[in-house]
Amino acid sequence: MVNVALDAMGGDNAPAEIIKGAVDAVKDQDNVRVHLVGRRETIEGELNKYEYPKERMVIEEASEIIEMGESPVMAIRKKRDSSIVVALNLVKEGKCDAFVSAGSTGAVLAGGQLLVGRIKGVERPPLAPIIPTADGVALLVDCGANVDARPTHLVQFAKMGSAYMKYAMGVDDPRVALLNIGTEEEKGNALVKETYPLLKAGTDINFTGFIEARDIPAGGADVIVCDAFAGNVALKMYEGVGKVLLSKIKGALMTNLKTKIGAMLIKDTLKSTLSEFDASQYGGAPLLGLKGLVVKTHGSAKAQEVRNSIIQCITFKEQDVNGKIRQYLDL
Repeated sequence: MVNVALDAMGGDNAPAEIIKGAVDAVKDQDNVRVHLVGRRETIEGELNKYEYPKERMVIEEASEIIEMGESPVMAIRKKRDSSIVVALNLVKEGKCDAFVSAGSTGAVLAGGQLLVGRIKGVERPPLAPIIPTADGVALLVDCGANVDARPTHLVQFAKMGSAYMKYAMGVDDPRVALLNIGTEEEKGNALVKETYPLLKAGTDINFTGFIEARDIPAGGADVIVCDAFAGNVALKMYEGVGKVLLSKIKGALMTNLKTKIGAMLIKDTLKSTLSEFDASQYGGAPLLGLKGLVVKTHGSAKAQEVRNSIIQCITFKEQDVNGKIRQYLDL
């Protein structure tokens, strides 16, 4: 049984969508127990709406909530009875295998490192979301945890990302690329120029060289390595363009009677194709390199993304991804 601590109070759609996602997860998977962390009365009120296996849904009382605008480190230290801190302590104490939250990203990142702790030898844990591509998916690492990274950090990101893609996502010999403004070795800032030869000299990952942002959607690599500043910019642009294109396609199909008829004819095929580029179906972004699994979902996450994030934790545990990360880093 995989035990997942879920922040029931975090995110734009908490607690309703968060709890619905938890219910969907325990109904779909018979090897997971969800620990809903937050205000008991609120959680019970939502759970009363559903039928579910009650023995696999546990309520863990937490009276406080860390708000989005609070200082992450101060909030973690002062709000010891917040849903994020209580849930992270469940992982720290070994009562839960993983933690999932749609709440404050800063608090989740700070709390993950302060409470759960890093695997010995890991310099900086990166936040690594799965993003859809034409060939399947890719891992973007880092997208938000380490804005000012060093070359040795990026080398570890590459190894941790390779381990995750191979064992959690089933990608054999994942291709690793370093995000840059060009593919020539002489291009880029000091960080990528210093990192390139280190990755090129490595024999334990399949390093393919530099990759430009425009080649990511086409499936140019399975693991894209970068500092959090570049990664977050790339991710937000990726998500923004996707939303605009989807809106434009829908608008074009509703222009007149002819396009509406055409839309009806291709509705099922179009829906299936577009769903492949819905990042929510892959769950949240794991914070790699911690002693336990910490997963950050979008603040706007709804039930499907929460459900998939919980299922993501099952795979992580069953495949012993943390053990594989230690092997890749020779720790």
